[in-house]
Amino acid sequence: MTIQEPVKPTAHAVNDIDTKLEVVVIPVSDVDRAKSFYTGLGWRLDADVPGQNGFRVVQVTPPGSPCSVIFGSKITAAEPGSAQGLHLIVSDIDMAHATLGSRGAEMSGIFHDAGGVFHHRGDQDRLPGPHPLRASYGSFASFKDPDGNGWVLQEVTARLPGRIDESGAAYTSASDLAGALRRVAAAHGEHEKRTGGVHDENWPDWYAEYLVAEQSGANPPV
Repeated sequence: MTIQEPVKPTAHAVNDIDTKLEVVVIPVSDVDRAKSFYTGLGWRLDADVPGQNGFRVVQVTPPGSPCSVIFGSKITAAEPGSAQGLHLIVSDIDMAHATLGSRGAEMSGIFHDAGGVFHHRGDQDRLPGPHPLRASYGSFASFKDPDGNGWVLQEVTARLPGRIDESGAAYTSASDLAGALRRVAAAHGEHEKRTGGVHDENWPDWYAEYLVAEQSGANPPV
């Protein structure tokens, strides 16, 4: 009898495998307190499952997020409060800052980084206010949960190429889409000014082209 060697996947096949980040585990000291805090922010409660000997798993999901957050008891050896730099992407930093602050999060001020790229650790090189050009990826705010786990809001209004599939327009929430529609409406108003104020009968096509270009990182129509 001939024993066949297992077929090894090609490099192309390996690269085609989706590996989607779907759950982040954070360490907390008081499960009920953490549950109250996160659901108070408006995060969806997906599960609260007890087990034997004090084991417990709670899962919540931020609005519009494909990735969920899990905390509980006896699910991680990490020290409570040691999760840092967890990013929540928002389309309007001012609105998100105000909303989370009104729901119990102790927000930092809105800031941008002195270097202009991402941000440094802790409070280092933070400059007050949003990015001076309001560049996508450039404006931030932060808050901590009751244990000190650190979250960062980052404003993204136009995606860099490669972050979404080629079809573009992958909006994950009504607020994201509403923000995109406000931007495209303003851009189309400028477009009509440049064309002599003539009403554009094909505005739906122009809107669609603009939205897909924005999300895929291509140049939008002018």
